[in-house]
Amino acid sequence: MVTGATSQIGRFLLPRLRANDFDVVAVSRRPLSAAMALAGDGRWLEADVLDPAFAWPEADVLVHLAPLRVLPGILPGFFSAGGCRVICFGTTSRYSKAASVDGREQKFANSQIAAEGKIAVVCSEAGAAWTLFRPTLIYGCGMDRNVTLISRIVRRFGVFPLFGKAQGLRQPVHADDLAAACVKVIDERRSFGKAYDLVGGETLSYRAMVERIFAVQGKAPMFVSIPLGLFRVLMAVVALLPRFKDFNAEMARRMNEDLVFDSSEAARDFGYSPRSFEP
Repeated sequence: MVTGATSQIGRFLLPRLRANDFDVVAVSRRPLSAAMALAGDGRWLEADVLDPAFAWPEADVLVHLAPLRVLPGILPGFFSAGGCRVICFGTTSRYSKAASVDGREQKFANSQIAAEGKIAVVCSEAGAAWTLFRPTLIYGCGMDRNVTLISRIVRRFGVFPLFGKAQGLRQPVHADDLAAACVKVIDERRSFGKAYDLVGGETLSYRAMVERIFAVQGKAPMFVSIPLGLFRVLMAVVALLPRFKDFNAEMARRMNEDLVFDSSEAARDFGYSPRSFEP
């Protein structure tokens, strides 16, 4: 069973599950007509797992791609229907935003940490095996708000705003590599009861990442340096749009902060081997 099936990871995961002969039950609040190509010959449920009336289908494995914070509350329903294996996704933002000066970011990081702890407890009490992935900077099918947003700005304006030298390191990870990781750990006992930070196969500076995006579009990199004060104003304006309501000046400040994590344990336990950055 896959919740959040129309997420960017879900778009790669469903075909991989079917290719490996798994019977798939995909769950999304979106109708079948919008996701039929994703579901293949699996079963599609247009439903909200948070609805008390939701009828849990029988499934041995749950891959939870919806927000992590809702998972502890729905696990009892999954277990009551016979489930025994949980694979879920958090984020490395639980580290990078924990010390943010922005209260909303701190709250988000704390909610992730709390959810991780609850998931481990609930699964342990139910005798279920769990694996948690914390990816960083996901991209791959135009649904993210990092690489895709940068691409749109470059395409439309031909120039990109930076704060300082933007030398903070990044490790963008392709959504398909995360989908592949899901399939690999389903029956991998070495991954049971563990959390993994999952990064891409290349480490590069924020500026170099944007330069790669310029190059893919056949454009020469052009940057404009903007002081943090002006970034605060710009972000405040952008945050007026509902889709970007969580944007803030901390995002600009982090352009010069290294957000680097270690996936060596994932490589050792289940052969995780992500691709280089390919925007």
